Amino acid sequence: MAAISRLDPSLGASHAALLLFDTLHGYLHPKDEVKAKFLKEKNILPNMQRLLQGARKHGLVTFYAIGAHDADGADWVARLTDTDMNLNPITQDRPIGAAIHKGSADFEIAAEIAPGPHDVVVPKHRWSAFLHTDLEFQLKVRNLHTIILAGGSTDVGIASTAFAVRDLDIGLVLARDACYAMRGPNHDFFMDRVFPRMGRVMSVDDALRLMG
Repeated sequence: MAAISRLDPSLGASHAALLLFDTLHGYLHPKDEVKAKFLKEKNILPNMQRLLQGARKHGLVTFYAIGAHDADGADWVARLTDTDMNLNPITQDRPIGAAIHKGSADFEIAAEIAPGPHDVVVPKHRWSAFLHTDLEFQLKVRNLHTIILAGGSTDVGIASTAFAVRDLDIGLVLARDACYAMRGPNHDFFMDRVFPRMGRVMSVDDALRLMG
């Protein structure tokens, strides 16, 4: 019996999909001026728009994995951690919590990359887009086995999802210039030292060329 192969380098609609991760208004249009400037300088939202336009042009399904957390924290578990998300020391009475909650204006997907009628929104409750969601099922029933992954943060949800993709034997492309993390060298560390062992790291332009 021949082994399953994921060696087709193309990103056509017959087997590939775009996965936009945590592309909520509150993340891509932050009130924090420092983060807003960072995203603008990195061209993150325009690069996501180009990926989405390419996916639609070539008939790829786009999946939106979004953190759908309850405002009262009922779906969150307070855990002991040494630091907060930015590596600042944290105390037991101030554990890490969800940044955006359902029902808020920030919870809407950014208007510039809003889902179309054939796209699929995948609510999630943890960092990985696969844990306790139907994303694997949605891919399987469409016979899709390669994901182009974009969004943020690179060192949090993108990393968690990438590890899941690898363990599920799904082909993986990381759109380097459509992912982001503001925490020091973390973005480049993952793109240079971690993700190349799990899939392919490439620019938006390179991914778009492979869609055709």
